[in-house]
Amino acid sequence: MNIYEQALAFKRKYPKTIAWRIKAHSKIAQMHINPDEKVKYVFACQKNHHSYEIFRTFIIVVTDKRIIVAQKRLIFGYLFISITSDMYNDLTLMMGILWGKVCIDTVKEVVMLSNIQKEALPEIETAISQTMMNLKIECAKPRRHESNY
Repeated sequence: MNIYEQALAFKRKYPKTIAWRIKAHSKIAQMHINPDEKVKYVFACQKNHHSYEIFRTFIIVVTDKRIIVAQKRLIFGYLFISITSDMYNDLTLMMGILWGKVCIDTVKEVVMLSNIQKEALPEIETAISQTMMNLKIECAKPRRHESNY
């Protein structure tokens, strides 16, 4: 399944999530997937701090190597953020009456994802947390260097 199909499946499963132009945003994310990366989870949401801002839809792709945040701009260009395990700090979930928010804290910035149907939050948390924890464990393992002795 490609990124667009997974984003559409997420939107069908959680229809109260506010997301527009999923196909256009998915193309940007698909363009930046490396050949050795495997897509684990995809969801759509708004990237903003307030629930009343509903016109900043992004596609978030969790791969086995990083988190991709992508948006196709309306007229021209696009916005792309790549969050690798060394830049990732932690994840915070906030649930309101109608929607939930996911806050991804990185070394450089805080990525606030909002207007997500609150029933989707546990699924998103599991996908992001498991991937980042596995990557951090993998990076922490000492590598064996061959010596010439």
